[in-house]
Amino acid sequence: MSSSVERKRIRKSPAARRAEIVDAATTVALTEGLECVTLRRIADDLTVRPGLISHYFPAVEDLVAEAFGNAAGRELDVLLPADRPDGTPTEHLARFFSRTSGEDYDAISRLWINARHLSRYRPVLRDRVTDQEAAWRGRLEGLLRQGVERGEFRTEDPYVTTIQILVVLDGLGAHANTDTGGRPAAVTGMAAATAEHALGLASGALTPDGPPSDTPN
Repeated sequence: MSSSVERKRIRKSPAARRAEIVDAATTVALTEGLECVTLRRIADDLTVRPGLISHYFPAVEDLVAEAFGNAAGRELDVLLPADRPDGTPTEHLARFFSRTSGEDYDAISRLWINARHLSRYRPVLRDRVTDQEAAWRGRLEGLLRQGVERGEFRTEDPYVTTIQILVVLDGLGAHANTDTGGRPAAVTGMAAATAEHALGLASGALTPDGPPSDTPN
């Protein structure tokens, strides 16, 4: 009977199996850190032999880089979707800032801290970090340029404004490993405030409550 069951099992396609491995590695990276991503650990989590993992990722460094890239890319798609059919650039940017807080965002911030540290010694990971940084800059700069073209934002250089916003977000994210519960709103809203000032928007225009009624543009 058991041999009959074995014969009826459907093999996963190479693409499905690879995706399963990457997803498992991504989960470990986000919850425990990139150092915990090993071929044996992922094999144990998936209840398969380590040889199967090494078939798809002969070098563990490739799997570590893939796990980081998958997590960072997935987060970018949540924060700043490439396709934005509905809403104005201002609304999309406000939504972006509203999502850059909370435990989920802290988890990805911790992963960025982890990846940037390890990338000093791991060239494959360093290349992936560089790629993801470029992707985040490109996505945000594209939104800012769209806002400028529509007359919603005013900035002489959307690229510089992009860097300013990301530097503030990175600075806030650098504290993800410590208790951030006591931060005043003036601190947690620094990135949005920076964007408002740089883009010529009213104070509060990029916060969930909207701009105060007595605040001029």
